[in-house]
Amino acid sequence: MRPYELTAAERRVRTGRTVASRPRAAVEIPTLLLILATYAAWLVMTFEYGRWPPWVAVPVTAVLLTLHGSLQHEMVHGHPTRWRHINRLLALVPLSLWLPYRRYEQSHLAHHVDERLTDPIDDPESYYWTASDWARLSRVSRALVRTQQTLAGRITLGPFWTIYRFVLAEWRLVRRKARGVRGVWIEHLLWCVPVILWVSIVCRIPLWVYLGTMAIPGLSLTLVRSFAEHRARPPVRYRVAIVEGSWILGPLYLFNNLHALHHEAPWIPWYEYPARYRLHRERLIRENGALLYRTYFDVARRFLFRAHDAPVHPTNRVPIEPTETRNAA
Repeated sequence: MRPYELTAAERRVRTGRTVASRPRAAVEIPTLLLILATYAAWLVMTFEYGRWPPWVAVPVTAVLLTLHGSLQHEMVHGHPTRWRHINRLLALVPLSLWLPYRRYEQSHLAHHVDERLTDPIDDPESYYWTASDWARLSRVSRALVRTQQTLAGRITLGPFWTIYRFVLAEWRLVRRKARGVRGVWIEHLLWCVPVILWVSIVCRIPLWVYLGTMAIPGLSLTLVRSFAEHRARPPVRYRVAIVEGSWILGPLYLFNNLHALHHEAPWIPWYEYPARYRLHRERLIRENGALLYRTYFDVARRFLFRAHDAPVHPTNRVPIEPTETRNAA
């Protein structure tokens, strides 16, 4: 398949509009209230920036930006309403400025084609490289990639590397006039204008302060979640990890730390994850090959300064199953 593209049927399945364990509510009130509360809290924290001590205002705003990203992830998967356009409208405001929501929506739905998980080409969220792409990297780039195989490297260098590579790839698509990309970026930049005016003119926060001390750390927090949630293994379910017992970062990530459950049922709203995980815990751990971490402290203990995996994908590309096999499944 081509990266970032899904058929209409695949998109409906990935967002839960054709599959569900039970009828979904037209509007998920807890998620809608959390979205409104997050925007309200961001407005208050930025407006009161000069009146609050920096050691309070800066980290709280960074956490709110992480939470906003978690909510955008929920909205990609068809929450909090049954109507995609309403969900998209709720998600479009780019509080972190660098990521167009609609491009994130496209890439993340492609990531949820589970048969292609960890593939260096087909999975837009893979951190693996093909052997040929790895060979073309300079020594400096290889060193940067290897450093980001550790948790310390991922949260310090990762935000800058992620934004740089994403923007560069998007610029190449714009220059090639890839279908729809230019329009998404124009829409995104228009939405950035009120955010920048609010932050810099109304709240008098220097833009470099907002980006460097709030948006970048907010992305670092998000990268803690994604650091160890996938690993290249032959069985599909073995590629998706679980981090359980995380009652600080778990709610911030809207329980996406229970990642094997999320890939199994992305249409479930975040507030139903803990109970459903307790119900299916033994099965999920058995089916994912016990790719389990007790907490994010466990992840840090193992990988703070040690590589989570080798950068080059162990099979170079995820093998594509024959059509007959996929249909039989």
